[in-house]
Amino acid sequence: MPGSLQAAPAFCFARRFGLKLHAMKKQGIPPHEIRIIGGQWKRTRLAVLDKPGLRPTPDRVRETLFNWLGQDLTGWRCIDAFAGTGALGFEAASRGAVDVLLVEQDPQLVAQLRSLQTKLAATTVHIERGNGLTALGRLAPSSMDLVLLDPPFESDLWSKALKPAASAIKPDGAIYLEASTAWDDARLEPFGLTQVRHVKAGAVHAHLLRRTS
Repeated sequence: MPGSLQAAPAFCFARRFGLKLHAMKKQGIPPHEIRIIGGQWKRTRLAVLDKPGLRPTPDRVRETLFNWLGQDLTGWRCIDAFAGTGALGFEAASRGAVDVLLVEQDPQLVAQLRSLQTKLAATTVHIERGNGLTALGRLAPSSMDLVLLDPPFESDLWSKALKPAASAIKPDGAIYLEASTAWDDARLEPFGLTQVRHVKAGAVHAHLLRRTS
């Protein structure tokens, strides 16, 4: 996979994230909207519904993630197992991923995802109403270039999601994990994974994980 950029120190990152929110307010972007930040759909706005537990990945965190991944995802196969607003999955498709599956349980969020899919004519994006763990469990081994895991923080689904995700990624594939606490190599070892990048922004710990062998 493409190379990576070093993450900024946590305090620097949090400051930049705060400045970004301030800039959004100055530009008149409502706080219940976020934007796709790169690729063919750059600057497309995504609505954020007022839903308990819905916590879209901030722009700066997504920017850092795709810096880590190398920006160009041409030909990649991806799954966003807890899609929510679809910010991560649509960002991957915008950057060239050829097959992106968005899985979401909430019917209102699914309707919103399908509306955006239609608006963008996003033929590489597939939307499924269902359980993210079930979708992960049925993936063929070594079939995914990127697995995106951002479950609701109150759900405590990280361990349950990491096991099938680790099996699903290709030998050179990656897992993006967003969590309320840091996952170091000691916690990841039972899944055969290692942390290659990590950054903290506010309450969010963002990780890039790969197989240990």
